[in-house]
Amino acid sequence: MEAIRRAANSAATAAATWGRVYFAAQALAGAGWWIGVFTLPWVRTATLGTLDARLLAALDIPLFVIASALVACGLRFAAWIAAPWTVLVAAGMVLYATVTASAGWGALLMVAAAAGSTAAAIVVLVGRLPSEWLLIGPFRFRSAAPTTTGALMVRAAVQTLVFSGIFLVALPGIILALEWRWGLHLDFPAALRIGGVVLFAAALALSLWSSAAMSVRGAGTPLPSEMPRRLVISGPYRFVRNPMAVGGIGQGVAIGLIAGSWLVVLYALAGSLVWNTLVRPLEEADLEERFGAEFRAYRAAVSCWVPRRPAVAVQTAADLS
Repeated sequence: MEAIRRAANSAATAAATWGRVYFAAQALAGAGWWIGVFTLPWVRTATLGTLDARLLAALDIPLFVIASALVACGLRFAAWIAAPWTVLVAAGMVLYATVTASAGWGALLMVAAAAGSTAAAIVVLVGRLPSEWLLIGPFRFRSAAPTTTGALMVRAAVQTLVFSGIFLVALPGIILALEWRWGLHLDFPAALRIGGVVLFAAALALSLWSSAAMSVRGAGTPLPSEMPRRLVISGPYRFVRNPMAVGGIGQGVAIGLIAGSWLVVLYALAGSLVWNTLVRPLEEADLEERFGAEFRAYRAAVSCWVPRRPAVAVQTAADLS
């Protein structure tokens, strides 16, 4: 037990160190940006529009730059200043850029800074990113109740429609609209848009194949609250451990290419980072707890992200029956 506590404390210390490193980088970036605002007119126009730079600097330099530097120096209380202030400024810049159609780069940079500051502040104050906070409501891990394969496939289809509507239609639509409104849109060549259509078709096929395999072979659905009751290694799961994630991220990137939106592409790639960092470890821990040696053998044989034929055959009790 003492060894576990020591390991946990060591991990928390390492995480807090990375949080402080982030705030150090943020302090330097903020200082450099303010220097650019006061020395380069194009920086001031692109990031602040017609806002009063002097008034903002009087507030932002102590509450953003200096507060971030204090966190980097080990003064944890300053995280309660830097992170909320960054979120507040980001909200204000989003509103300003949307209403005036100016300072789009400032809004985008502050949204990124708000996300980074929030995550880093949690790490500094808590000692880690408590990803288990995500496991609420429909995202809480539970095995599916016994029912027919047909019922499971209907549920999986409904879940896919709902999640696709939110993450592949509504959110990309909002991002695309803001990209145009903020003056950040870039022209994509036709070849990229055609490539997006091909990628979307392939990613959609992979997602549907994965969902069907999960319902038929695993007696479950893609939703965490109705997870498969059997370990699935057939179909696309034979070649990659997370075909649903690969398919979903591929569709997100494809939608960005088709729409000619680099921000939607970035959104999809950021989603893959969040999923791989926060969600996947929890999901794999749950699978290991439920399936034990079967899952450990499967994890050792099959790649997480890059589809490939496994070097050794993997079979579960369900496949042998």
